[in-house]
Amino acid sequence: MSIEVLTISYEDKNAGEHFESSLRNSGFAVLKDHPIPNALIDTVYEEWSSFFNGTTKHDYLFDEEKQDGYFPYLIENAKGSEAKDLKEFYHIYPWGRIPHSISDASLSLYHALTDVASTLLGWIQSNAPKEVQSLFSMPLKNMIEDSQLNTFRILHYPPMSGDESPSAIRAAAHEDINLLTVLVAGSQPGLQVMDMEGNWHDVSCDRNTIVVNSGDMLKMASNGYYPSTTHQVVNPDLSQNVSRYSMPLFLHPRDEVVLSDTYTAGTYLKERLEEIGLK
Repeated sequence: MSIEVLTISYEDKNAGEHFESSLRNSGFAVLKDHPIPNALIDTVYEEWSSFFNGTTKHDYLFDEEKQDGYFPYLIENAKGSEAKDLKEFYHIYPWGRIPHSISDASLSLYHALTDVASTLLGWIQSNAPKEVQSLFSMPLKNMIEDSQLNTFRILHYPPMSGDESPSAIRAAAHEDINLLTVLVAGSQPGLQVMDMEGNWHDVSCDRNTIVVNSGDMLKMASNGYYPSTTHQVVNPDLSQNVSRYSMPLFLHPRDEVVLSDTYTAGTYLKERLEEIGLK
């Protein structure tokens, strides 16, 4: 069985309808013709490549409560996985610590992606069936308004050394915690998404695209109508054993936003961070 991840022009007059359909059927969509300049994306990648390959990163070790800063190699595991992912990363928030070597380009990209994400949430809201819309405690884009928790994660997957645990991969199979994830194309292939039969499919890493997927919070808020699709980042072939960089923006509602009868966004996030070893 294949998985239908649509590639949609951001400028298409029917983009919202196609985007909502792709998200409903696969949990993923790929956007082309988006408004974010490649030059900005390239600048951010270059600056963070230098940061991860330097020694000052340890001066910005993450704050366990605030969740901003540098998360060292082998610190995070997928929910239910004992092996740590083969990655290191940095969490950027407008209010958080930014390394001295990093320019304003990262925050510019953060805000540009947040603007795109707000549009995408509006597309979902407008095209969802009325009975699904009625499940949301407020319009989706209002859930992230003034949120201090939208997380820009800069990821570095180092080249394989050969000493890794046999069961470890760059990012073990998982679902995202948040409402929506907006991801500028990774620097190398490796992202895969699982279909309903348990088969894995490669996701495009065309540098001109943005990959979007729904997370557990949207699944919960829609009572399962929008899936939170399992995905992973696999280890490279020896012929492509180089660093991989990736920059997802995780859209998080404000803590008090009600997702279901059981959870607010804040209580659900706390529970999940404990499960993956970050709290």
